[in-house]
Amino acid sequence: MCYAAAFRSDTETPVNAPVVGPGLVPAHIPRPQYVLAGRVTPPPKHPPCLDADLIARMRIAGRKARAVLEAVLAAVAPGVTTDDLDRVAMATCSALGVYPSPLGFHGYPRSICTSVNEVICHGIPGGRRLKAGDIINCDITVFTEGVHGDCSETVFVGSPDAESRRLVNATYEAMWAGIRTVRPGQRLDAIGRAITAVARRERMGNVLAFAGHGIGEWFHMPPDVSHGIDRHATLRLQAGMVFTIEPMFTLGDPRCVMLDDGWTAVTRDGRRSAQFEHTVLVTPTGFEVLTAGEPWFRRPATPSGG
Repeated sequence: MCYAAAFRSDTETPVNAPVVGPGLVPAHIPRPQYVLAGRVTPPPKHPPCLDADLIARMRIAGRKARAVLEAVLAAVAPGVTTDDLDRVAMATCSALGVYPSPLGFHGYPRSICTSVNEVICHGIPGGRRLKAGDIINCDITVFTEGVHGDCSETVFVGSPDAESRRLVNATYEAMWAGIRTVRPGQRLDAIGRAITAVARRERMGNVLAFAGHGIGEWFHMPPDVSHGIDRHATLRLQAGMVFTIEPMFTLGDPRCVMLDDGWTAVTRDGRRSAQFEHTVLVTPTGFEVLTAGEPWFRRPATPSGG
């Protein structure tokens, strides 16, 4: 779940969409601080380097976030609503004993984000019914062991058109271009430079209104990870830092329109957008992807088209 101001799409939140509350999460599952306190406490001012215990807990959170994402993406098919996907996520979180981090974060009303076609990010699940030819990003964050793990993928609903396939492939390649720059001593801005190079080569819009973020005991904390060229991002990476890399590309104008539910962002020109995200640990020799998994869009097609 990327770092930025909040937005909305009317297409994602019809009037009959129920609001889900933390009370629907089984009582034995530990809640994050912002749910218990009713407000988000300020994160540390500087990116922390996690110790061995916290890193071990982050690995658990990353694996469980990936497991929830796998369950949700397996349910993607024509005729399914984004609310159906949220229900799958909630049930899987409960079965795994984890809390869905978005639920209650700055008032967010659901357990995941579902961003269809023109929705860049933070789409709120509701009555929108998926159609063959759509693309959808499902963004999952879970809280367990006192820390958060965060990941997302964009997948096809049925058979995609050529432009959608090109968009999704380029966005995935850009995420990995950014990840491959990560190592101790590297400047933070190397990530955005690598992503920008892919956007230019593939002639894609690169959304800069949102960024990756540090993650651990806080859902969002330093550093902010720009997906563009940021000459002020001079921080040198150190072993033990953990953050998300989550580029968003568009087929057209990368600028977004802020809609009125306070969360969802859509493309200004109505053209499609895609996003991929991993939680990444800086190791003494390079990087470790804590939410790793084979991308769904490159797996053999299923009868449902998910």
